[in-house]
Amino acid sequence: MRQMFTGVVPILATPFHDDETLDLGSWQRLLEFMVALGVDGVTILGVLGESNRLNDEERRTLIESAVAVINKRLPIIVGTSATGTQTAAYLSRMAQNLGADAVMVTPTREPVPNDDRVVQLYQQIAQSISIPIVLQDHPGSSEVHMPAALIARLVRTVPSIGCVKEEAVPTAPKIRQLREEFTERRVPILTGLGALYAPFDLEAGADGCNTGFAFPEVIQALVSAGRSGDWPLVQGIYGRFASLIVYEQQPGLAIRKEVLRRRGLVSSPRVRHPGATISASQSAQLDSLLARTLPGIDITRPIGPQHLLPV
Repeated sequence: MRQMFTGVVPILATPFHDDETLDLGSWQRLLEFMVALGVDGVTILGVLGESNRLNDEERRTLIESAVAVINKRLPIIVGTSATGTQTAAYLSRMAQNLGADAVMVTPTREPVPNDDRVVQLYQQIAQSISIPIVLQDHPGSSEVHMPAALIARLVRTVPSIGCVKEEAVPTAPKIRQLREEFTERRVPILTGLGALYAPFDLEAGADGCNTGFAFPEVIQALVSAGRSGDWPLVQGIYGRFASLIVYEQQPGLAIRKEVLRRRGLVSSPRVRHPGATISASQSAQLDSLLARTLPGIDITRPIGPQHLLPV
């Protein structure tokens, strides 16, 4: 279980045609690209995957396709968060039955927060499946704030929780808190948020990154340097790509999907309505940013190590 949740586990966007129907050709291309990069797993149907804009039939189609294309070459984590516990359990069973290796779940906001009900959420999901659960701590989307002590309680009392995805800012101090709280059982911690804080989170003890940045090669280089303890190199790589990381991480999915289009991985940058697709001014800014960050580099191919080093 531990090996499944370390390293670089990209979160994948869901590709749509311009008419907002699923683009399975792009989906398969995106999956194969991740396999070719040698990432440590993939997460599908998360926030980046526009899971809240998909119906059950579309979810099933995407999971089935991912399982068939990956063919056990990588672990597949499926987002199954929902506003009701029974629905989250149902989606988790669906994912397991279709071949997922793990599910990722974040709690949902309640008018009166209650730690016991958060624990019950994970317990009930764990009782309905036999694959591991990634506990996602992402108040930016869930509006649920989980103290480190609550997360430690969940890890202690729900053995199916195999990983914590930590995205509650400031993330590095929270990761350090979790490391201190995990006295009885230590599980891997992955960081996300588009790699905005990746160098600091890795130094704080994160086991890797689970995020949707459109250049996973950069994250792989950061994680590799961090594992070697070469923090000046980590900061140098991050410094080279920081502007692109920050620009891509703006609210919404438009920029990231446009980068994926430019990489030749999706045919259209379409975001499902009411989400907005990239504007002309944003596209022009992206032109300039890519030209400065990766001058003359063919981004439709995996970026070679020599082009990931600080300049």
